[in-house]
Amino acid sequence: MLGSRYELGPRIGSGGMADVFRGTDVRLGRDVAVKVLRADLARDPSFQARFRREAQAAASLNASAIVPVFDTGTDDSGVPYIVMEFVDGRTLREVLTEEGRLLPQRALEVTADVCAALEAAHAAGIVHRDIKPGNVMLTRAGDVKVMDFGIARAAADSSAMTQTAAVIGTAAYLSPEQARGEHVDARSDLYSTGCLLYELITGGPPFTGDSPVAVAYQHVREDPTPPSAYDETLSTEVDAVVLKAMAKNPANRYQSAGEMREDLLRAAAGEPVHATPVLEAVPVLAPAAVSAVTYDQRDRSTARGVAYGLFGLVLVGIVVGIALLVRGLLGTDSGLVPAPELIGLSQREAVAAIDAAGLTVGDITERFDEEPFGTVLEQSPAGDILLRSGGSVSLVISKGVEMTIVPVEVVGLSREEAEVLLTERKLVVGSVVERDGNVPAGTVLGISPQPGSQVPASSEVTLTVASGNIQVPDVRRKTVQEAAELLQRAGFSVGITPRADPGPPDIVLDQSPVNTLAPRGSTVVIVVSQPPPSPAPSPSAEPSGEPTSGPSPGPSASPEPSPSPTP
Repeated sequence: MLGSRYELGPRIGSGGMADVFRGTDVRLGRDVAVKVLRADLARDPSFQARFRREAQAAASLNASAIVPVFDTGTDDSGVPYIVMEFVDGRTLREVLTEEGRLLPQRALEVTADVCAALEAAHAAGIVHRDIKPGNVMLTRAGDVKVMDFGIARAAADSSAMTQTAAVIGTAAYLSPEQARGEHVDARSDLYSTGCLLYELITGGPPFTGDSPVAVAYQHVREDPTPPSAYDETLSTEVDAVVLKAMAKNPANRYQSAGEMREDLLRAAAGEPVHATPVLEAVPVLAPAAVSAVTYDQRDRSTARGVAYGLFGLVLVGIVVGIALLVRGLLGTDSGLVPAPELIGLSQREAVAAIDAAGLTVGDITERFDEEPFGTVLEQSPAGDILLRSGGSVSLVISKGVEMTIVPVEVVGLSREEAEVLLTERKLVVGSVVERDGNVPAGTVLGISPQPGSQVPASSEVTLTVASGNIQVPDVRRKTVQEAAELLQRAGFSVGITPRADPGPPDIVLDQSPVNTLAPRGSTVVIVVSQPPPSPAPSPSAEPSGEPTSGPSPGPSASPEPSPSPTP
């Protein structure tokens, strides 16, 4: 029994860091899943602290596609555990093993639901870091549930990180920055989600190798084969989504889970997607497949080749024209070229302009801005500055408007606590509206916009707080016991003043105040009827000492004896 509440049943799963048991919450009488951290990891105090902190953060997530966390704690030996909803279903790993790859339509829908879960987590500042088929479940009703929020982050932040088993289980889904041991953000989860989608539609991971190190090396150095190379029925839109999600450079990936989810839904609906592969993928065909190409396909390929050739000639002509113009202006072939003006262009347009000028793209940094997502905000060096051919131009790209979530937990806090929390969530308290209610003054009763909604950072919110005033109930003509219970239940103290009254006793005759608002905790005085005091007995007449007029009465006649009965 854990925490005198959770009764452990059979083991239902295990991983590199923890074992999962089916359990019963004896207090609420419901089935739960209990994840218990491995004993060797639990010996690290810093890991325990991060584990608890991340588990608490995961418990704050509220999304239908996330397995909710109910409770956390430690057993008698100090080993941490997490109590979660018990999901009756199978992991995607089990589905792939038992049934093989999913139909493309279903794979896109499942991955879109995974992105919905990640969108909620990323908005709360939580990076999963371990998206893989074993951490995504399908319920019997077909709903998607993402598991293990927070645990993967605690593992990635642990100072030890020498547990080979933990790496073996996730090497096939590591982002390049994870494989290099660099800092990761939400876009690392999107790379892993791209790997997940790749396996769902092809039946295998994008990279395989003899060891985790070999697989990690491929994530860093090699481009994945387009999924359509394994299934020619897959559309170019599916290839585009997968390859964009799996771009080596995080700046070239989807920048948010919401953006990726929108493209997934477009692809599932057969609509054009926004994603364009960073590099055009070259199809990999087996010899037998090459010999099976039809004449019609060859004709279309020839037409595309002519079009690409004409486009290349035009592009070369433009580059040559620019080079000749610069040479003419300088008078000598100095090897210098002016940096193009890039501010206001999209990132894609800017990269193309840099390439056309014979320069290379330098560092790409991002920041939140009101300019549309992907717009160039700054460049270094500035436009028209002369650079040597092959020099680099660095860019600052807009991440779009920063978004944040209106916290749900603000309701019930004091106004001061709410303002601190809202500041942490990058929100500003605009107006404060008071409302009467039987709660302490200053308690937050509501917030607008609606809690849980996504709004731009620095947005103003309206707080509804308790004024501390309560409507005083009218208790006149009630018994003193009824009146006292009503007033105390409403949040008032009771004072009693007795008043003599000929009516029934212990009835409230009056009160002060009545039918008005009064501060919570203030005193309401009730006037209660009491029986009037009994009249005092009248005193007996005292002799006056004066003779009374008239004859004094004579001695009373003695009664006559009754006749004796005769014998």
